[in-house]
Amino acid sequence: MRDHAAPDGPGTVRHSPHAPDAALPVLPELRAAAVAASERSVGGPTGGSAVLREAAAGYWTRRGLRTGAADAVAAPGAPALLCALIAAHDGDVLMPRPSPAWWTPQARMLRRGAYHVPTPAESGGVPDPYALLETVRRVRAEGGVPRLLLLSVADDPTATVAPPELVLEACEAAVAEGLHIVSDETWRDTLHRPRETVLVSPAEMCPDAVTVVQDLAGALLPSAWPAAVARFPAAQGPHRARALDVLTALGAAVAEPVAAAAATALDEPAPVTARAEAAAAMYGRLAEAAHLAVLAAGALARPPRAGRHVYADLGPLRAGLAARGVNDSMDLEEYLTGRLGVSVPGGHRFGDELGALRARLPVAPLAGPDPEARLESLASPAPLELPQVATALATLATVFDELR
Repeated sequence: MRDHAAPDGPGTVRHSPHAPDAALPVLPELRAAAVAASERSVGGPTGGSAVLREAAAGYWTRRGLRTGAADAVAAPGAPALLCALIAAHDGDVLMPRPSPAWWTPQARMLRRGAYHVPTPAESGGVPDPYALLETVRRVRAEGGVPRLLLLSVADDPTATVAPPELVLEACEAAVAEGLHIVSDETWRDTLHRPRETVLVSPAEMCPDAVTVVQDLAGALLPSAWPAAVARFPAAQGPHRARALDVLTALGAAVAEPVAAAAATALDEPAPVTARAEAAAAMYGRLAEAAHLAVLAAGALARPPRAGRHVYADLGPLRAGLAARGVNDSMDLEEYLTGRLGVSVPGGHRFGDELGALRARLPVAPLAGPDPEARLESLASPAPLELPQVATALATLATVFDELR
């Protein structure tokens, strides 16, 4: 029996879906780094060791964001880091609709208002600038104090990449209203076609008003090894100190073996970059094929540009779903999870309306049923032609076609 708790209630916190997993074997280089650090009997400092923070600084500097180790903070996963960031800023939180499933619970756990702002038709992750201004005005009129804007240029759940002009307009609107921006860039290294997709960090546009957060499980580490890093602008020194206080109070330090692997990954040796690039290309092909299957059945979805998922809108198939007892996104989650045999979270998990028939489809399972099969797909120049991939795509197409 499904859980009938309200989508924004405690159930969302306890059962919030994980980000789409790469589901690939751990690289030997990362495993070796973790094993070498496993004999240390003393844990690293809250906020990350100097080695880890220097590696994070180098990672961002190579991407055009000059960073010093003193500007970086590490935590055991992005949720703990975001919790510390929200706690370090007084006031309410604004975010796009839809947004990552773990954002809203962090704000509400801290008793902060969480307000969703519509996104434009072409992409998710970044709010429409005019809708943002209107939401700020409305929140203030109701007695709220908006202080933070969360956004993600390479977005979970929509798998889109916001165009630079939209990012600039949204950031300028936020700064003009006195909002600090938290840019979640977890998926920036998972672009399917990096030579054809322009991704610009908000921190490049408004350097004094943006804190960058990155969950390393997006492209660099296994999801079972929780580590995330944040880049604070120099002007945010007091907020960085407050965030460290919160992490210290929570005992939220990165485990030494994970920290060693994270530092190795952030240094980007050749095996790490090769794996990240190959995985992004493979999952891009799988996402494109899944997107075509969704469209062929008459459903809707923005073309995926990053990540390992497709965000499907099954509204046009409402009649076929209703005949199967599916009338909202909770029903849809239960139905698709049962039919596909993998977790398919409904749109209500991401702040979308319960009545909207939307869901996030993972594409990693299309690569094969186990890590070895997925490695075969990763190494193949034509993964869609492999038997296990062709079979999985045929199953996906059948599930959607039968709803027409």
